Amino acid sequence: MLTNNLEMLKKAAKEGFAIPAINTQGGQYDIIRACTKAAQEMRSPIILAHYVSTGAYSGNDWFVENAKWCASKVDVPVSIHLDHGDGFPICMEALRLGFTSIMIDGSTKPIEENAKMTNDVLKVAKYFNVPVEAEIGELLRLDNGVPMENKNIANPDEVREFLSLCKPDTLAIGIGNAHGYYRGTPDIHLEILEAVRKFTDIPLVLHGCTGMADSIVKEAIKLGVAKINFGTEIRYKYVEHYKEALEKLDYQGHSWKLSQYASDALTEDVKKIIELSGSAGTV
Repeated sequence: MLTNNLEMLKKAAKEGFAIPAINTQGGQYDIIRACTKAAQEMRSPIILAHYVSTGAYSGNDWFVENAKWCASKVDVPVSIHLDHGDGFPICMEALRLGFTSIMIDGSTKPIEENAKMTNDVLKVAKYFNVPVEAEIGELLRLDNGVPMENKNIANPDEVREFLSLCKPDTLAIGIGNAHGYYRGTPDIHLEILEAVRKFTDIPLVLHGCTGMADSIVKEAIKLGVAKINFGTEIRYKYVEHYKEALEKLDYQGHSWKLSQYASDALTEDVKKIIELSGSAGTV
């Protein structure tokens, strides 16, 4: 069932679990099906995340309609989330299209400008009853496919200043995490989350969980992370499963047989993420 995820995120932060947010590669049906199927079987909430860049092929509206349809087939909470919205216009488009959760990412901007961007989106989103995620501490991304080391570590004092200027519903904080595959062992600074937890109970978000040690993710959840994001692992796993289907199946040119095989296999991967998040059996 399609939902606004804010109350569940608050519950997660309070009770010590997190909701998995899975990048769906622009609304790829096989991936969305795997996410909702895993969530239904595990009795877990799930967040279907959308990067605008990955929707260039299918369309942002396709993602929404596909996600809504899949959400209607299960009775666990499913929210559809704009990830890393980079400005007011795309956030407004997301609201018009029916996203039930949006992120405004002003992390590359000075604190005051980031807060203003966040407040501008918050003012409109509240009328749609849609929660807003903000970010402080820019996460580095892949550079032409080459994994990069990440040095982003938010200063707790800057987080406090940011939250004095705006009140997002959830907040992603840079603690040395990054998007894509890490080069070596990531240097994750959980002490930043500990410090932030001393002055706010806002649900926190952890991006860049692919390749992060399970023990680190679990400890972050104990410190108030209520949403964990997975993108890189899911897209690579899906392609691996599809390749396996091509090699193993007598598919006779039926692409749906390949898709079903890959989606069913990916369902098991999503279940592992749900287990890691601690959200199984929470609904």
